[in-house]
Amino acid sequence: MKTRVLALLCAGFCVTLAMLAQNLAGTSPQISATQPAELTPAAATMLQQRAQDYLRNLYAWGPDFQVKAGPVKQSEVADLYEITIEVSIQGESESAVVHVTKDGRYMVRGEISDMNVDPFAAVRQNLILEGSPSKGPADAPVVIVEFADFQCPSCRQLHLILRQLLPGYPQTRLVFKDFPLEQIHPWAMTAAITGRCAFQQSPEAFWKLHDLIYDNQDVITPENAYDKLLELATDAGANPVRLRVCIADPQTTQLVRDSIAEGRNLKVNSTPTIFVNGRIVIGPNEALLKQYAAFSSGL
Repeated sequence: MKTRVLALLCAGFCVTLAMLAQNLAGTSPQISATQPAELTPAAATMLQQRAQDYLRNLYAWGPDFQVKAGPVKQSEVADLYEITIEVSIQGESESAVVHVTKDGRYMVRGEISDMNVDPFAAVRQNLILEGSPSKGPADAPVVIVEFADFQCPSCRQLHLILRQLLPGYPQTRLVFKDFPLEQIHPWAMTAAITGRCAFQQSPEAFWKLHDLIYDNQDVITPENAYDKLLELATDAGANPVRLRVCIADPQTTQLVRDSIAEGRNLKVNSTPTIFVNGRIVIGPNEALLKQYAAFSSGL
C-alpha cells in the first residue's frame, strides 16, 4: 500500500515540461546541443546535480528528503538524456525517470512512446502467468494480473471490488502475484508463504485461503500470524502437516521472492498494482478496472 507521503511524492513528481533554474555558467563543464551521447564524467555529474537541485527546489523537498540522481543515459530519443531520480523519506522511497535536453536547459517528465508498436506488448511479455494461482478460462480475452499483499488494507478493498466485478466478466482470468511489503507489513511474508503452500496442495485451497485472509485481516497480528494463518489454511482444505513442512522450506520463500522480483521488473512499488491485458491500475480503482475490462472484452 502506498503511503500518503509517497502518494504525494508520486503526484508531485509528474512534471510535464520544466525549465532548469539557470544556464550553465562559470568554469563548470559545458553541455552543448551537439554533445554526443557519451558525456564526460564531470559533465554527467553536473547534470545529475542540476536535476536534483531543480526538483528539490520545485517541490520544496527539505533536508528530511533524500534526493538522488542515477546515471545519465542516452534516451530512446536522440536529443534527450534520461536520469532516474529517487526520493526517500522516513525509510520509504519513490523513483521516476526524467528526460533532460542535451543543452541542459529543459526537463521533460513523462513517458516516451513509440507509436509504431503496441504500448502494452512489453508489459505482457514480462508477466509470467504460469505457476501462479489463477482462476478463469486459460484462453480468456481479458487477463487481470494482481500484485498484492495480504496485510494491505487497499488490497482487501480491491478483493471486495473483484468479488463484485468478476461475475460480470466471465471471460476473464485473474492471476494472483505475491508482493508482500515487508518493511511496513510484518506478517505479509508469512501470509504469502502460507498461500503459496496452500496453492501447492490445490488451487481451490489457495483461493479459499485468499478470501479467508482478507475476511480475517483485522484479527491477524505479527504475534499470532503463523498459527492463525495455519488455522485458516486448514479451514480452506489444506493438510496442516504438509503446510508446516512447506512453510519451513526455503524454496517456498524463494518462490515469493521471485514474484517480488517479477513485480519490481515491471516497476511495481505499491500494492495493489493490477495489469489488465498489460494496462496498469494502481490501487483499488473500480471505475478504471471496469473501463479496461470492458474495452479488452470488446463490450
